[in-house]
Amino acid sequence: MTMETERLVLRRWNENDAEDLYQYASDPDVGPIAGWPAHKSIAESLSVIKNVFNGKEAYAVCLKENKKAIGAIELKLNGHTDMTERDDECEMGFWLGKPFWGRGIIPEAVREMLRHAFEDCGMQKVWIGYYEGNEKSKRVQEKCGFKFQWKSENVDVPLMHEKRNGYVSLMTQKDWEKTHGGT
Repeated sequence: MTMETERLVLRRWNENDAEDLYQYASDPDVGPIAGWPAHKSIAESLSVIKNVFNGKEAYAVCLKENKKAIGAIELKLNGHTDMTERDDECEMGFWLGKPFWGRGIIPEAVREMLRHAFEDCGMQKVWIGYYEGNEKSKRVQEKCGFKFQWKSENVDVPLMHEKRNGYVSLMTQKDWEKTHGGT
């Protein structure tokens, strides 16, 4: 499945994206703040495409002009998230390559994924979180209408072998319909 917005294409990952993924995921300013280490090789990025970005609702964020992967967005469904055990709820996650920060790209992608979650996938709730210090992620979540729910202290960040404080927010289908008029 492919989704389009004004400037973006959200499409499934493929093995040909490994070099582009590595270009942005190897930046130490991108992954660690989101809870994963910077990629060390194109082979590692290929492995992530095959084994991590293989979820049913995992998409590459691409600019329409060249369709190259510059980030990722995913709805983590029941069984692949610790935020819910319900089939009509999911967790959203995203990241974007640093050269594209500050252009409103991720809010645009998030809004399309929310539309997809509520209108195409029948979700009632979309959960989202960020780790303390990730102000860019916090800002995107607020901008897109997520409502803060709780703070958790000393949350395991397994890929980074550390603990952090985490913040969880929520968008319900009712809140989505209120702000977007349920198209």
